[in-house]
Amino acid sequence: WCHVMERESFEDEATAALMNELCINIKVDREERPDVDQVYMTAVQVTQRNGGWPLSAWLTQDLKPFYLGTYFPPRPAFGRPSFTDALRQLNEAWTNDREKVIRAADAIARAVGDATNVVEDPDRKAIDAAVVDNCYAQLARSYDEQLGGFGAAPKFPRPSIFEFLLRYNALRNDARALEMTTNTLRLMSNGGMYDQLGGGFARYSVDAEWRVPHFEKMLYDQGQLVSSLADAYRITGDEFFAKVIRHTVEYLERDLMVNTPGTAGFGTFYSAEDADSEGEEGTFYVWTIAELTDALDADELAAVTQYYGISEAGNFEHGKNVLHTSSTIDDVARSMSLSGDDVERLLASARAKLFAIRAQRVRPSRDEKVLTSWNGLMIGGLARAASALGENRFANLAATCARWLLENMRDASGRLMHRMKDGDVKIPSFVDDHAFLAQGLIDLYETTFDESFLEAADALVREANDLFWDEEGGGYYMTAGDDPSVLFRSKADHDGAEPSGNSVMAMILLRLGRLFYDADYLAKAERTIRMFTARVEDYPSAMPLMVAAAMINERPPRQIVIATTATDSDGALRLRDQAVQAYRPDAAIVVVAPDGPGEWLSKRMEMIGEMRPVNDMSVAYVCENLACQAPVTTLQ
Repeated sequence: WCHVMERESFEDEATAALMNELCINIKVDREERPDVDQVYMTAVQVTQRNGGWPLSAWLTQDLKPFYLGTYFPPRPAFGRPSFTDALRQLNEAWTNDREKVIRAADAIARAVGDATNVVEDPDRKAIDAAVVDNCYAQLARSYDEQLGGFGAAPKFPRPSIFEFLLRYNALRNDARALEMTTNTLRLMSNGGMYDQLGGGFARYSVDAEWRVPHFEKMLYDQGQLVSSLADAYRITGDEFFAKVIRHTVEYLERDLMVNTPGTAGFGTFYSAEDADSEGEEGTFYVWTIAELTDALDADELAAVTQYYGISEAGNFEHGKNVLHTSSTIDDVARSMSLSGDDVERLLASARAKLFAIRAQRVRPSRDEKVLTSWNGLMIGGLARAASALGENRFANLAATCARWLLENMRDASGRLMHRMKDGDVKIPSFVDDHAFLAQGLIDLYETTFDESFLEAADALVREANDLFWDEEGGGYYMTAGDDPSVLFRSKADHDGAEPSGNSVMAMILLRLGRLFYDADYLAKAERTIRMFTARVEDYPSAMPLMVAAAMINERPPRQIVIATTATDSDGALRLRDQAVQAYRPDAAIVVVAPDGPGEWLSKRMEMIGEMRPVNDMSVAYVCENLACQAPVTTLQ
């Protein structure tokens, strides 16, 4: 609807002229300024009990909203005034009844202030086991047994739910939590929401069956879903998940990575690809039966038609088809009297032909912003994939991206910045930038065991504590409070398409606090979790990642320190693989090089100096609840 309103109203000359006559118009990219979006979306929600985009807000000179809405049609429809009618009526009210308008703006501002003023209740205990179990029960009730996912159409991935369920499976030994996750990931990956030719996930599915997507592809979805797929692979060993990971990373390298040497941001990732091309949604991705008939030989066409659910009528608009897996290789093989291998070869040949033809079409436009936060999520996804699959190529991609961000996304004062576009680095960081990048760097450390990544993550957390921590009320503000144009400093309290900065910060503080025995980090984690207890008690599935952090917080600290020696490199590699390829959500993993820990790690983790190889053999020290067991040569 954002694109629809842009086309119908903002690009219409008469409407644009009226806007410029009556208003000072400011178009905000909510990905560049999530703080501005958060304030006015909260205003929509407190005044109308719902929200969404496009967000249309009329403000007083001091930026208080006096009227808000979402989509306005070019002519009255859906019980809404036209956009031009709204402009004229609001201008009349502002001109003739300004005092009333200002009173309304003051009332809305107070309501937004109350809604964003989330503070810790020191008398309330942190999220406990009962709340954790209630979150799981709520998700289980909303789970679609037949089609996967949670709730009705449209269906969104919400990877934070997968993060919670996989931890619940591991820490509560609940097989159903794993089943809900893996089944949903499989159905999504087989559906039209996943690009069966080029790889990568679309934003969401319009229908409950995951067949027809909203075709926009977002970097944050790719990063989080690669993480979820990697963890699912660690637990199950199912090659299906590895295959989807590899295909998705191929898409990222080809279409979303800044992959031209010498270009600003080389090795980082752009933000998104649009849904539209040639003025219509999905045109780049969909096929008529006639197009497929022209492109493929008879056997390829027969295999593709059955396997990908192709029909003359189509499953999309105007007789067009979105490719989605609607059969099995075995079923196609039986119907064609072929072997499964033969069918696989036919499908591979057909996909290659269709991909080549599709490459000649007009591509959807690409949003070439590089956002620190979303790249942090992608670094984490690639790092987890590298650990799970044992493929260093993914770790190298993550490391290249991480190093560019760490070296270039700072202003002259050293402040982390939020976005880069065409070499222009600007907009001071939000808490999400620190949180998502630090999380990705910790994941990358636990893949490469390059101490510089762990040190950089720790520095980002310290900066976040200085800039965003609310010492009085607990938790983290989205902004540093140094921009007077933002009405309120809000605290994100929802793990939606992206996790909230508070949930990720709570998880990071636990990971680093338990690794370093840092009392300040652990206290901040406890306070952050406690601050959102009321929110989670009322609506547990609103913050599944925060509940996952609470689940980790209720368990004793666990560390695995691998002390390596150059004379036993095979043993070191074996222990390292055993440590990282298993799913250990409550364990911090450290590998000490043969020449000992670096200077920074020695100071940050004093006890590590005592953990040495034994008899020239690489060994692992498993420490739990502040006590270390005797060193071992295997973690199986």
